[in-house]
Amino acid sequence: MRTRRFLAALVAVIVVAAAVATVSWSQSRMLEINKQHRLTDTDVVDNAPPMVAFTTVALGCFRGLLADLLWLRSISLQDQGKYFEMVQLADWICKLQPRFTGATAYLAWNMAYNISVTFSDPADRWRWVQHGIELLRDALTYSPGDANLYRELGWIYQHKVGNIFDDANLYYKQQMALEMTKVFGGPEPDWKALAAAPATPAAFWLDVPGGKELLESKMRKAGIESLSSLEDAFRQSGKLPAGFLEDAADAPCRLALDNYLRARWLNQFYKLRPAEVIKIDKQYGDFDWRLPQAYAVYWATLGKEYSRDSENINCERMINQSVKDAFLEGRLLMAGEGDTRAFITVPNMSLADAARRSFESSFEDRKSVSFTSSYENFMIDSILIFYTFGNRTKADDYLKTLRRDFPGNPEFRRDLDSFVIGRWRENVIDGSRQKVKGIIDGFLFKICVFMAFGDDQAAKGHEQLARAIYETYKDSQKDSWERSGLPPFEKMKSEVLSACLKNLSPSLADKLRSRLGFAGAKDADKKDAPPDSSK
Repeated sequence: MRTRRFLAALVAVIVVAAAVATVSWSQSRMLEINKQHRLTDTDVVDNAPPMVAFTTVALGCFRGLLADLLWLRSISLQDQGKYFEMVQLADWICKLQPRFTGATAYLAWNMAYNISVTFSDPADRWRWVQHGIELLRDALTYSPGDANLYRELGWIYQHKVGNIFDDANLYYKQQMALEMTKVFGGPEPDWKALAAAPATPAAFWLDVPGGKELLESKMRKAGIESLSSLEDAFRQSGKLPAGFLEDAADAPCRLALDNYLRARWLNQFYKLRPAEVIKIDKQYGDFDWRLPQAYAVYWATLGKEYSRDSENINCERMINQSVKDAFLEGRLLMAGEGDTRAFITVPNMSLADAARRSFESSFEDRKSVSFTSSYENFMIDSILIFYTFGNRTKADDYLKTLRRDFPGNPEFRRDLDSFVIGRWRENVIDGSRQKVKGIIDGFLFKICVFMAFGDDQAAKGHEQLARAIYETYKDSQKDSWERSGLPPFEKMKSEVLSACLKNLSPSLADKLRSRLGFAGAKDADKKDAPPDSSK
């Protein structure tokens, strides 16, 4: 009997021990799986801000409950139209659940799209679009590998800021251009110098030209308390204090300090890595990084690196579309001073081949009617753009490609001038005198604008096309020129110039007078034709 009891007890102990071992192993395995796939949100977030790290440890699993309460409060505030408190609530929600990036994406989209359009003032709208962008960028601090954040950021830049669907889109583009010009210290920074700049204050002090002691001494003389306070002031003004490090001997130190502060600004606030910018420019062409299309490509490119296949397609489409948009209007021309500077966007020729490769790839992979038509139309539009902006060599190269890919189309066998004018032929030959004059006047107006902005090549290309249209119409109306003819071409130029000088903004009008050699405002009604920009 005792033996049986002993055996029973032994079996029970073995079973319990086996059960405990199995449960322990299962629990360890489950914890490992949870950590590997991030199925819980209680572990400490790497590189998290102090507030995020504190809430992670102090609140633990109760963070989700608090976040739910803040969600309900946020919805209530939106229903009541109390939007400004929502910014702080959104920030708290993201800090409580830093890896719940779906919530971050929704909150950012809600600010950029839903809340922004409740305001009529473009400045108010832009403020809410910025809140959405900044919320997503800040979330990257503690979720740098989440493709959803990159894709959502790219979408806001591509669709909300870069497209035309919002009535305030021109204001968005202008404010973004002004902001990035301030950050860059001009139209474009030295990306290689920024990529090589030290990333931390300690690294900067180790290699500062002239040595740490000398720079600190000069900072004290200028009333600058520390490198940190200098950095804060630099981000307010976009430049170093007047009179600081302006001696010729200080030039190396000033340049190193300027690059360090701008690189830190881009990395910390805008989450923009100069080394990644260089890679993107090398792959596609030189983007104008004051415009939204460049940032759509940037964020979509990073999204591709972290995404799964299904998300990869969306990022790929965003890149292709944004490269095309940047080719069509991805170069910024600005004139004037301060926040009232005028600006226009023109085609960015350096991106044409990248856009072309995208269309050619789709054309080769999918020989459908829609892709074939899209490729053909893109090539035709590109030829017209190259020709109009004075790049005949590129236009002719694209026309030769059309002849190769569409050998059955007789239109593509024309010479370049005949092909381009042929595209205008219906409007020119069959159009009324008023219609043709309107077309030519439009080109002449653009000539004046481009000259005011300093783009002589674009002005030259537009004048060549304007003259070609004029001569084509004149030839078509040679039997009735006295009745349906146009004024002499030079007289038309003079009339448009006079109108431009009267109606352009004062800063642009002054620049145009300067470019044309006019002495001052008294020449605003001058009837002499401007110098021939086609020469």
